[in-house]
Formats: sequence, C-alpha cells, structure tokens
Amino acid sequence: MAEITNLKPEYDVSPVLAGFIGAGVLVLVVVVAVFLWTCCQRRYRQMAGGYKLHGAHHCDSAADPPYKFIHMLKGISIYPETLSNSKKMLQMNQLVSGGQPKLERDLPIRADYCCLDSSSASTSATSSTAASKTATPFTPADEPGLGQLSLAVDYNFPKKALVVTIQEARGLPAVDERSGSSDPYVKMTILPEKKHRVKTRVLRKTLEPVFDETFTFYGVPYSALPELVLHFLVLSFDRFSRDDVIGEAVVPLAGVDPSTGRVQLTQPICKRNIQCVSRGELLVSLSYQPVTHRLSVVVLKAKHLPKMDITGLSGNPYVKVNVFYGRKRIAKKKTHVKKCTLNPIFNESFIYDVPAELLPDISVEFLVIDFDRTTKNEVVGRLVLGAHSPCSSGAAHWREVCESPRRQIAKWHSLVEY
Repeated sequence: MAEITNLKPEYDVSPVLAGFIGAGVLVLVVVVAVFLWTCCQRRYRQMAGGYKLHGAHHCDSAADPPYKFIHMLKGISIYPETLSNSKKMLQMNQLVSGGQPKLERDLPIRADYCCLDSSSASTSATSSTAASKTATPFTPADEPGLGQLSLAVDYNFPKKALVVTIQEARGLPAVDERSGSSDPYVKMTILPEKKHRVKTRVLRKTLEPVFDETFTFYGVPYSALPELVLHFLVLSFDRFSRDDVIGEAVVPLAGVDPSTGRVQLTQPICKRNIQCVSRGELLVSLSYQPVTHRLSVVVLKAKHLPKMDITGLSGNPYVKVNVFYGRKRIAKKKTHVKKCTLNPIFNESFIYDVPAELLPDISVEFLVIDFDRTTKNEVVGRLVLGAHSPCSSGAAHWREVCESPRRQIAKWHSLVEY
C-alpha cells in the first residue's frame, strides 16, 4: 500500500509549455474574432451602400436623410420591423434585366488596354448601359395618344410616412407594332433630392395596365411635402434592347393636401422632354501601325457635356469603346468613371490587333455614358469613326488615319444623340 500511495503521475505538463499553449489559444481566438468583425463590417458597408445616393449639391454627401422605403403590392403591407435588409435592398435596387445575345469573336482581332494617366484610377463602371434619356421635371403641354396615369397620395402622421399608390394607366400607345401592345411599367422618383427611385412590376401585353402598387417612404416630414415633386416615367420593357420610354408625368405636392385623407389624382402622360440640345464634344486620337497591325485608340477628354441628371447635377461620365466589323461588334472596352464633372479628362488608350485588309470595314463607336449607381446608366452622346460613319467628320478622321500610317491623329468631334 505504501508503494501505491507514493506513485506520481508521469504526464505533468511543465509551466512553460502550458504558458505557450495558453498564449497560442488566446492568439487564435483574437484572430478569429477580428476576422468575423471585419466580415460583418464589410457586409454592413455593402448593404448600407445601396441606400446612399448622390447628394443634393455634391456627390459625397455628408449625411443622407433617414428615409426608409417600404413597398406594398396588391394590399400586402410590409412593415420595417418585419422586413429584412436583404429584401429591402432587393426592392430598392432590383432592375428589369434584359438579355442580349452574345456575339462570337470569330475574327483575328484582339484588344489591349492602357491607362495613360496613373492618377486617373477612378471607380470602374460596372452597370449595364442604358439608353433611356432623362426627362425634365416640368410637364409640357398635353399631347394626345399617350394616355393617363391614375395615382393616390396619402400621409401617415403617426409614422411620418408619405404613401404613394400607382393604381393604373389608361390609353397607352402600342410600342410593339406587330402585337399592337406594350409591356408597361412605371418608374417613380422624388424630386428635387432624387433620394428614392422605385418602380412597379412589368405587366405583359396590355395598354390598360392595373398596377395597384403602394410605395411608402418613412421619415418624410409633413412640412417638407410642398417642396417635393413626384416624377413618373412610363416605359415599355424590351428583353433584347433598351426599354422604350412612353412618356412622363409630374405631380408637384405643393398643390396636394393629404392631411384630410387620401388624395386621388389623374395625371396626363406627356411626351418626354429632352433637357439638353448640345451633347458636348469628345477628343479622340487614332493611329495604325501597318507592321504590327495595331490600331491604337486614345480617349483623351470631353468638354461641355450636358447635365443629364433631372436635378441638374454634374454627371459621372465614362466612355465605352466598341469596335465593329461591318455590323458585328467584335470588341468592347470602357474607360474609368470621372466623378462630378462635365469636362472629364480620361487619357486612356486601347490597342486592337487589326489586319490591314479588314480596315475598310472597321468602325469605332464611342458612347459617352453618365454612370448612375442607383439606376440604369444614360447615354449622353455618340460618335462613330469609320468609312461608313454617319457624320462627315468621323469619315474624314478615319480616312486620314488609314492614309497616314504611324501618325497619331487627334481631333475634336461633336457628339450626337444615340
């Protein structure tokens, strides 16, 4: 018994080793905690970024109004306490997606990109190009054949919420001539801040759409209603091309008093009024190297671009460069976005491997586009250089490039409507 009592365990851990193990576990726990915190912060910033729109007088607004947007479809109310952030983002930012057939590149042409100005690394444009033009917030004279839009405006005093119901449209024109119908939907924007852009669902094959959709905006003071304007843009969805704009309707809330209850309104749909006449100018430079079969296209700068924004704010332009062989697009590239400027300087070069025998049938298209984070981008203007260019200056520039190899030839060109 004495021998058994005096036995000691042989697996005792030394204090030094135990200290190292404890320190290692502590470091591991700290690393995991930091990683999880970083992921949560990144996710929060991504979700919060969907709500931030451009400021009223500058792009980096210090503080946005604490408005909340809730959508009600056919009488099904969705309240803030039951609506997850992912669903809010989906309803705020979901766009009508249109498919476009993918073009195969079966020609021996390759494209490279080069930025000539290292300080011009701006945010790259990732949204798809839109060709719907911006309408002015002023209603022109009534024009027949565009129909009427019925809506209702109400105000919820306990929740400080502006409630707008898009009910129906009547007498819309047929956009599709073959079927004699349209696929209408409505986009709504609150002016002048343009803090909210919402839209209804698309209704197929109808000229008398009944939407019955309610959009609720929380955090809108009743005293601010006379300063707000509701802008409605009626469009027809097109799966394989840009959506067709049917018309617009503008409702100033200065003449609407929802304090006594729901106000029913019927607004005529008028032809969209283009805000600008001049599309600005674009400076581009081209050269062709016959030995290496390389076509160099340099987008230098633009000037006097119009304010495509409804509120008259400066745009965020970038240039999309498309190369066509005949009628087939064989290459596409785009510059970086230049924020809050109407006279952007790009200094970005694109290099294409083009065999000399294909030059007579090559044309280069430049689309100056206004980038918008919350909706589809808008085409400011277009320029085509090539033997079959619709403008004489574009054809002359291309002819000079082909006749003067190894020379970099730069010219200003006026942009035209796309």
